[in-house]
Amino acid sequence: MNQEIKGKIGVLIEEHFDETEYRRFNEFFPQWGYEVEYISHLWGQEKLTFKGNDREAEVTVTIDLQTVNPRDYKGLILIGGYAMDRLRYQVNPEAGKPSQAPAVEFLRQAVHTEGLKIGTICHSLWLFCADRTLLKGKKVTCAHNIIADVENAGAIAIYESGETIATYVDGNLISARHPGVVEEFMTVFLSQIEKS
Repeated sequence: MNQEIKGKIGVLIEEHFDETEYRRFNEFFPQWGYEVEYISHLWGQEKLTFKGNDREAEVTVTIDLQTVNPRDYKGLILIGGYAMDRLRYQVNPEAGKPSQAPAVEFLRQAVHTEGLKIGTICHSLWLFCADRTLLKGKKVTCAHNIIADVENAGAIAIYESGETIATYVDGNLISARHPGVVEEFMTVFLSQIEKS
């Protein structure tokens, strides 16, 4: 495997992230030459430390998503767990207006960045659900307990053998069912970013 740095993979993260995914991203992508950079909404702080779902792993983030451009990355991953639900929070929602949460604004930019691959796993499509225009008509997979959320946001869930399919690629969106398929997800995501 080539140790030359091929580019950066940005991972959106917040409190209650999935620790299996976190550990594997940190091991897998650097082996293939990609730097993993964690980004979040820092609420005006220089840095914030987030703990995972199991309260064992933690990450200190110093990069605010409002200070980066999606073009800075070869790929973008929305980590699983409850992190994306937290990132879609907006302080002052207004009736009839689309979400102004900073992470949703960043995702809008990312979705319209030509060639940028976006990966979601488990619950992380929740961030997409904050704006129906981001998911409408997209074919995806996700954790079984958010299927209704994803379908209500206009996506089409893909099934296989009585459950949502393990991974699915629809254009620049690579989705995965849950951390149990993280190895397949990372392999598929890597193949997609290396094609572009």
